[in-house]
Amino acid sequence: MTAPAPPAGVADAVAGRMSRREVLQALSGLMVGLFVSILASTVVANALPRIIADLHGSQTVYTWIVTTELLAMTATVPLWGKMADLYSRKLLIQLSLGLFVVGSLLAGLTPNVELLIVSRIVQGVGAGGMTALATIVMAAMIPPREMGRYAGIFGAVFGVGTIAGPLIGGVLVDTSWLGWRWCFLIGVPFSILSIVLLQRTLHLPVVRREVRIDWAGAFLITTGVSTLLVWSSLAGHKFDWASGWSALMVLGGVALLAAAVWVESRAAEPIIPLDLFRNRTVALTTVASVLVGVAMFGGTVFLSQYFQISLGKSPTVAGLMSLPMIFGLLVSSTVAGQLITKYGRWKAYLVAGGLTMTVGMLLLGTINAETNMLLLSVYMAVLGIGVGMLMQNLVLAAQNDVPAHELGAATSMLTFFRSMGGAIGVSALGAVLANRITSLMTEKLGPLAAGGASGGTHEVPDMSLLPGPVREIVQDVYGTATAELFLIGAPIALLALVAVLFIKEKPLHTLSGDERLVQEEAAGLTLKH
Repeated sequence: MTAPAPPAGVADAVAGRMSRREVLQALSGLMVGLFVSILASTVVANALPRIIADLHGSQTVYTWIVTTELLAMTATVPLWGKMADLYSRKLLIQLSLGLFVVGSLLAGLTPNVELLIVSRIVQGVGAGGMTALATIVMAAMIPPREMGRYAGIFGAVFGVGTIAGPLIGGVLVDTSWLGWRWCFLIGVPFSILSIVLLQRTLHLPVVRREVRIDWAGAFLITTGVSTLLVWSSLAGHKFDWASGWSALMVLGGVALLAAAVWVESRAAEPIIPLDLFRNRTVALTTVASVLVGVAMFGGTVFLSQYFQISLGKSPTVAGLMSLPMIFGLLVSSTVAGQLITKYGRWKAYLVAGGLTMTVGMLLLGTINAETNMLLLSVYMAVLGIGVGMLMQNLVLAAQNDVPAHELGAATSMLTFFRSMGGAIGVSALGAVLANRITSLMTEKLGPLAAGGASGGTHEVPDMSLLPGPVREIVQDVYGTATAELFLIGAPIALLALVAVLFIKEKPLHTLSGDERLVQEEAAGLTLKH
């Protein structure tokens, strides 16, 4: 028996496939843009106290400088993904970088906190486009079977951006002739470089489909998600979790999302095609992505605070202490990617990743103020190894099992739900951490806690101002409370493992997304005739 010859269009597409050198050249511009997007989220961390002081902002502004970018980035990811299925992805990715440049210039030159918050929204919209489109463009250029070969590059950019951000931010703030404004301006030359590189090296077929974007669905999704994210950011700080404001925002957000589902079910080109959820692989990888977001971001974001308060490390050292987790993530994603490319099997790495992430969470659930540094590094590396095998390969599994014309929507949907899970995880577990610290302080310090020695629920204590015995209690409390967060995260990670177990392994495509699209269109024309 002989296999039927592929349609002429597919054969031409395969013949014109980008070489490995051409792919690496195209990825250079893509990865520079991705690095800048990640850097924008992390570089500001160590600069915020100085920014707030210089611009005379409040603690509320402090929160919103971080939250507004996260809101804009998460809420706009589905829209960028849908547009990638309809319009030129090259133009869209350059547009997202252009928005990022505008936002960065506004932030770096801002005279007040109001304009700074607006600029962070613009930055977030641009970063949302970059985050969604980078993975989509990679899937368009590279067949799923070959994708693992390039996963190490993606992991390296993610790791370096995450680690370098706080360190670069600290250096810029402490350098008198630069200052905090360069935390925003530093991204401008990198973004322009990325735009130029993409113009010269990225050559993708221009998608031309005469359809309208479902703007009503986009508005409802964005507004509903933003309402829930604002609620999860403010609950426990500005108002109680169980309060009238909570009920109003949750019910309002759910009602908006319910209306979005109704609109999407009737739209010719929905932002999030609901038929995707009928696909078992997409449904299960979406559930797993949400759970990974909650467990990983919700737990690990508070590690820096644990390093500084419980272990007494400086901000720079605290940033360096995250290296074992990043290296674990980088090595495992690279090795798993190479093995997937070599053997074509991928489910085993998802299962191993889910199991390892759960074990890492349980190990970090044993930490305290006396934990040995070497042991702590091993625990973090275990968690990083699990996340590295799981996070990117969930996207690969979904991309491999959806029609090429829905590749952008499916990819951005997973990114969106992972970010959503992370945002809610950070807020919810942050509230749990604050309440646990308050109760432990009250239990161990009694009247002193009420007097402010603990820092209360809203303030992080200045350890240098505390007397020795109180400082030891505070260190112990933060160590205990942080460990409990990971114990909460462990069953969430276990649920992600359960979701992964039910995913059915399917052979990886040997055609890229664009080649599959040509094939689908050729098949559609054949059926019409």
